[in-house]
Amino acid sequence: MSFFRRPDYRSDTTNFINDLKKQKPELEQQQLAGRALLWDKNISAEVWDDLRAGRVEQNSYVYQTNHS
Repeated sequence: MSFFRRPDYRSDTTNFINDLKKQKPELEQQQLAGRALLWDKNISAEVWDDLRAGRVEQNSYVYQTNHS
């Protein structure tokens, strides 16, 4: 057993989240549905190819100008 271990410690934040999940069991499904609206998307290979083809090489120092 580690000298620094605090046995069975739970932070206030962890307790809050656990209590919230007990009060609203549907919360996790709502979070997944919200995530699916914006993030969980299938992108076709054709779209990725177009994205990569349009990429422009960036200079090593963006703010440097070539004017003397």
